[in-house]
Amino acid sequence: MADRSLEGMALPLEVRARLAELELELSEGDITQKGYEKKRSKLIGAYLPQPPTANGAAVVRCRLQPGEGVPRRPFRSAHIGVCDIREAAARERAASAAGNRPLFYFRFGVDQALPQERRAPVTPSSASRYHRRRSSGSRDERYRSDVHTEAVQAALAKHKERKMAVPMPSKRRSLVVQTSMDAYTPPDTSSGSEDEGSVQGDSQGTPTSSQGSINMEHWISQAIHGSTTSTTSSSSTQSGGSGAAHRLADVMAQTHIENHSAPPDVTTYTSEHSIQVERPQGSTTSRTAPKYGNAELMETGDGVPVSSRVSAKIQQLVNTLKRPKRPPLREFFVDDFEELLEVQQPDPNQPKPEGAQMLATRGEQLGVVTNWPPSLEAALQRWGTISPKAPCLTTMDTNGKPLYILTYGKLWTRSMKVAYNILHKLGTKQEPMVRPGDRVALVFPNNDPAAFMVAFYGCLLAEVVPVPIEVPLTRKDAGSQQIGFLLGSCGVTVALTSDACHKGLPKSPTGEIPQFKGWPKLLWFVTESKHLSKPPRDWFPHIKDANNDTAYIEYKTCKDGSVLGVTVTRIALLTHCQALTQACGYTEAETIVNVLDFKKDVGLWHGILTSVMNMMHVISIPYSLMKVNPLSWIQKVCQYKAKVACVKSRDMHWALVAHRDQRDVNLSSLRMLIVADGANPWSISSCDAFLNVFQSKGLRQEVICPCASSPEALTVAIRRPTDDSNQPPGRGVLSMHGLTYGVIRVDSEEKLSVLTVQDVGLVMPGAIMCSVKPDGIPQLCRTDEIGELCVCAVATGTSYYGLSGMTKNTFEVFPMTSSGAPISEYPFIRTGLLGFVGPGGLVFVVGKMDGLMVVSGRRHNADDIVATALAVEPMKFVYRGRIAVFSVTVLHDERIVIVAEQRPDSTEEDSFQWMSRVLQAIDSIHQVGVYCLALVPANTLPKTPLGGIHLSETKQLFLEGSLHPCNVLMCPHTCVTNLPKPRQKQPEIGPASVMVGNLVSGKRIAQASGRDLGQIEDNDQARKVRTEFLFLSEVLQWRAQTTPDHLLYTLLNCRGTIANSLTCVQLHKRAEKIAVMLMERGHLQDGDHVALVYPPGIDLIAAFYGCLYAGCVPITVRPPHPQNIATTLPTVKMIVEVSRSACLMTTQLICKLLRSREAAAAVDVRTWPLILDTDDLPKKRPAQIYKPSNPDMLAYLDFSVSTTGMLAGVKMSHAATSAFCRSIKLQCELYPSREVAICLDPYCGLGFVLWCLCSVYSGHQSILIPPSELETNPALWLLAVSQYKVRDTFCSYSVMELCTKGLGSQTESLKARGLDLSRVRTCVVVAEERPRIALTQSFSKLFKDLGLHPRAVSTSFGCRVNLAICLQPHRLWTLAEQGTSGPDPTTVYVDMRALRHDRVRLVERGSPHSLPLMESGKILPGVRIIIANPETKGPLGDSHLGEIWVHSAHNASGYFTIYGDESLQSDHFNSRLSFGDTQTIWARTGYLGFLRRTELTDANGERHDALYVVGALDEAMELRGMRYHPIDIETSVIRAHKSVTECAVFTWTNLLVVVVELDGSEQEALDLVPLVTNVVLEEHYLIVGVVVVVDIGVIPINSRGEKQRMHLRDGFLADQLDPIYVAYNM
Repeated sequence: MADRSLEGMALPLEVRARLAELELELSEGDITQKGYEKKRSKLIGAYLPQPPTANGAAVVRCRLQPGEGVPRRPFRSAHIGVCDIREAAARERAASAAGNRPLFYFRFGVDQALPQERRAPVTPSSASRYHRRRSSGSRDERYRSDVHTEAVQAALAKHKERKMAVPMPSKRRSLVVQTSMDAYTPPDTSSGSEDEGSVQGDSQGTPTSSQGSINMEHWISQAIHGSTTSTTSSSSTQSGGSGAAHRLADVMAQTHIENHSAPPDVTTYTSEHSIQVERPQGSTTSRTAPKYGNAELMETGDGVPVSSRVSAKIQQLVNTLKRPKRPPLREFFVDDFEELLEVQQPDPNQPKPEGAQMLATRGEQLGVVTNWPPSLEAALQRWGTISPKAPCLTTMDTNGKPLYILTYGKLWTRSMKVAYNILHKLGTKQEPMVRPGDRVALVFPNNDPAAFMVAFYGCLLAEVVPVPIEVPLTRKDAGSQQIGFLLGSCGVTVALTSDACHKGLPKSPTGEIPQFKGWPKLLWFVTESKHLSKPPRDWFPHIKDANNDTAYIEYKTCKDGSVLGVTVTRIALLTHCQALTQACGYTEAETIVNVLDFKKDVGLWHGILTSVMNMMHVISIPYSLMKVNPLSWIQKVCQYKAKVACVKSRDMHWALVAHRDQRDVNLSSLRMLIVADGANPWSISSCDAFLNVFQSKGLRQEVICPCASSPEALTVAIRRPTDDSNQPPGRGVLSMHGLTYGVIRVDSEEKLSVLTVQDVGLVMPGAIMCSVKPDGIPQLCRTDEIGELCVCAVATGTSYYGLSGMTKNTFEVFPMTSSGAPISEYPFIRTGLLGFVGPGGLVFVVGKMDGLMVVSGRRHNADDIVATALAVEPMKFVYRGRIAVFSVTVLHDERIVIVAEQRPDSTEEDSFQWMSRVLQAIDSIHQVGVYCLALVPANTLPKTPLGGIHLSETKQLFLEGSLHPCNVLMCPHTCVTNLPKPRQKQPEIGPASVMVGNLVSGKRIAQASGRDLGQIEDNDQARKVRTEFLFLSEVLQWRAQTTPDHLLYTLLNCRGTIANSLTCVQLHKRAEKIAVMLMERGHLQDGDHVALVYPPGIDLIAAFYGCLYAGCVPITVRPPHPQNIATTLPTVKMIVEVSRSACLMTTQLICKLLRSREAAAAVDVRTWPLILDTDDLPKKRPAQIYKPSNPDMLAYLDFSVSTTGMLAGVKMSHAATSAFCRSIKLQCELYPSREVAICLDPYCGLGFVLWCLCSVYSGHQSILIPPSELETNPALWLLAVSQYKVRDTFCSYSVMELCTKGLGSQTESLKARGLDLSRVRTCVVVAEERPRIALTQSFSKLFKDLGLHPRAVSTSFGCRVNLAICLQPHRLWTLAEQGTSGPDPTTVYVDMRALRHDRVRLVERGSPHSLPLMESGKILPGVRIIIANPETKGPLGDSHLGEIWVHSAHNASGYFTIYGDESLQSDHFNSRLSFGDTQTIWARTGYLGFLRRTELTDANGERHDALYVVGALDEAMELRGMRYHPIDIETSVIRAHKSVTECAVFTWTNLLVVVVELDGSEQEALDLVPLVTNVVLEEHYLIVGVVVVVDIGVIPINSRGEKQRMHLRDGFLADQLDPIYVAYNM
């Protein structure tokens, strides 16, 4: 009939296909009739003719369910205003006052009167939600409360008013989960969800009737025209296939930053800058998206313009962060030093408890019934002998058919058999394996309660202690290792199991059960009767009265994942059964249906123990049957007319979802429905909804009995079944805000955040209860205060097995009154439950201690946070039951982390929007920020055996970076409010009060100098070089005459053989020919500039001296890389142009390269100057060799790119060049008989001087090893050093790193090849940066076995203004250490936090926040340095951090610039101190460092001053008023995760951007975001603004191995990095 009505309708094909699918689902039972009708009507709704009504709107009739006593009223919209909540709260109070049951009102109907387009999504009514999908899991609909959902909607509506888009992270395409849906699937509006417990695997789900927020025709037209509308939540955009995921959410509609060099400052904030885009919600006009720059402008569903430009996203992040945060905090606590971290001040308006001190509450007297047995075994013996045929336990198969009925007779005989075999058949007669009192493990699956029961009672009869545990399925189960530790600590050697379970355990190839990780070695013992021998007729177990021996051990998993064993004595076991019997009114032969886990907790206590004491019949429903048929427990209650059922709220919810108006359901036999997780406050909604639906099926209100329990205190409280249906159960509507302060406040009406709690009944018979403060001494709470419930009773656990300390804190608590007197002489036990005792002795529980998170002094419960997250609509992006909430400690406070499983078909954009809504909802409802929200792919979170999420394991994975999320949103800016106070700079002290001789403020002025050049005695030859020859060209001519055949240079190739060499005379003749060439072919004049573009080698040296002979000024330039012309050639062109070179000299090969087609694509090849090829030299000599008229004339230009990306050329005069060479000669003791190995780039700085100049000046032989050759043969340099028996060698950090990484595993083979480094006296690393101490130390350690002396490795320090300030280690000693090799004196440890304040504070090695700094070598002869304040230019004291200023004869004479920027030059090269010695001209190095006078003495007996370089001023980042050096943050980040190989940081608009290179799969990229954020917060007190994950090799590095952070920044802002993932932290 239904189908006939469709015949005349023109339905699109996809709608017809979907209808056919629905028919199939209905026929297979995957969907309810009601659900089918809803989905069908939604599908065809748009095609049905609508009958007009009086006001022109359609009317939808809606049937009220029986028992819904609430007037129907139309919904307004998804954003229910505050007034709704007020009415709700008022109605709630009225209803509870009147004694009516429903406190949650169910609403029906959809306001069809709204125009189709404008209708917003509506919150589903709760009943329609209960008819929704049959699916869910362990933590699930118990979190649902309509009031809460509405509160969340209202909170989000408020947020929408002050809309601020969050920049969406960008992902590489390969990381974006490919959606399986068709391109034009209508957006699924069902907010349903499924879970690991999804019933019969229905994946379609039934949408709620009230969710159809999108008009069908509207949607189809949108799909056809591809227009973006502002009403739909899915913005389908034409983004050229790059996926909308790349470009979500940007508020940069009007502004766009093109100029990367001057970032906007966000510290000064005016309202003009905030760009907020508001769009009318109703507009449905389709508009084309405007574009700007190269970024496509799109819109999200909220009508927010979107751009993928990084700079735009950052600007938007900045705008978001500029929103006023929480009020600033006033006080600070000192973090073991002057670094002040803010400490949260108590809010003066926070609620405080005002009630009187509570009194302990007593339960009723535990009555003594005459026929109660003296022990549980005695009860079993009695029923087994007098009623052997009485049924004890019925087990079910997965079809719900009775599988097996265990009678009391069988239970008794089989238990005896097990007891006999345990005691007599294990081990030998003399040495039995198990004796009475020993512990044995019980390993039984959840579908075999009969075998478990037999084994459990067998253990009791044998007087051994059973330890029931879960079945280990794999060797690496979540939490299985901790179970193993428990078994080990209990001394378990035997595990009892069933035949089927034994067969199912993982086996090794030999058929043995492997040892599980962390488990002791176990003997597996099968308890089936057929495997056991019969006990002799005369053997009977010894049954005695219950005593204080341990009866069993129940395991408990703690918050941190550790597993404890709670011991329960035999007397406690019996008393607990008696108390339950009395409280629940159990009588003989009653039938009880048990859905719970029978191995522990409520399921064990009712279904295995108390049932036997009362000869009851238990119907056990396994979890596997519940998954297939969630109604099975209700069917069994009807079938067996059961009086009692034990369930969890999940089981009630499942039954609701699966319930299909079954006529045969009759629950009138139930007198008690025990809700085991009634202590979870969110179980109330399931109880109410269940009653609401099943009241018409005979269920009475007073039957529902929530109980509270804990492993330590067993049953804490349970609601008693009453016959009086007029007495309503107690419930309270509490303010969540009050609860966070531990105070009970009945909700005031305008609050959105309320928690409705139901009572869990009265205290147990024979017990006393009180509540104490959760932390500190156990002081009694006030009546309006939340505390931890404590119980004093016989029927509780007695200890944690083997842990006396923890036992004392939990099982031996003596609550105190405010005066300090204990309230009882008997100890109380902490239950781990938070709650209070209300009026009439009713117990209320609001949460668990394990779920407690204390953030900034306020307490939040994980379950409440879960409930809020789940109330955010639509829920279709994540699975309801798979959400984990925990806290991690970062920077002295707990931070909330939420992890949820994402559905495979949700898009990036949808998930991201849902995440941002969750953050807003939690912020509004709980007034707490979420630190991190992560979504992981479906089925990847670790599960507990019963299908819940394993919290501690999830937390562990999160902290170690192994969670592999697919979406992460971090919000450190909102959460972290306890950062140190930003530093205010203090004015400096004036000069008059400071200068007293050489003291500054009571300290020696920080100045030092190398040896005085005038006092050093030279030998005759050296004196001749110094006095007679002012110019290097003259020295070379003299050497060519006096020692023509003396070898100056030897060049090695990659095989280690000599590629080329030069004697003095060869070099001289070659230089002459080049000079002729320059003059004749080049027609160059004196002073013309010549660019030398050569590979590292002999040609470069000859060309340099050829220039000097011709009177030209040489500039050495690194040649372009043939494989990478596009990026390297422009730099060559730039240096040639900036240096104003009149001619370019090079080899034939490079000559061709410069004119090639590839070169023409990169630069304009027509504008090269004259190019001379020196492979073909003229044969004649020059008429005369040029001699400069003045030593201060320019000798050469030294060009290099600094780490900040600046190209700077400095001028070196002839006088400076000669002075430089002399200084190095004296420092390194270089003579013609010496050999020095050089593995450096010869293009600038000290590398060039050592390669080209020093040999000519000093006459020693230089063995030249081009660093590029090490890429093919990493051992080349060290083999050369060994082969030539070199004493002194120079290298760069890149070379050292290459050797450390490339030869790390080859030291043995190198030793075999005869590599010997024992002759090396100095190995100097040439650098312009802080010494890399970790690298030099690992290099020294690695090659120590090859004879390298640990003191041989040292560093040099040079910069643009002076190419070498320090060089060469010292032969120093302390007076005390003569003759002993003491620890290396050149490393100090400084406090990193003091450095941020420009102070130096020395600390011990290993102290927190310590940073090792290595001395930068010995100051060169003729060099003076002083430490000055970079701002005021005043001198600083010893051990003060300041700029290093240098005065020496070999300072460069200035920058060479086209524009002749004199101001820059005068400041850098000609600075004077503002007071003190104001005459000396200093050059400013631009590096921060400090001097420290050491205990060491120099050769001439002077105290040695060590220079420590901290970092470049240009690179340092000013953040929060403090100075940070990138390398320190980078070092921390590299340590954070094994997959981070390299890292670089920079700032943009005051945001810290961290770029990390990932060495691993792209799936690990998102793991790094929280870890990077954590480590930078913990160690540097900084919030990371953006985390960028890139491939290896993306961070640019210059020839000296220094990171080019500014190049990286420009590349990032111009979208050139192709990052794997970019996260914008909120």
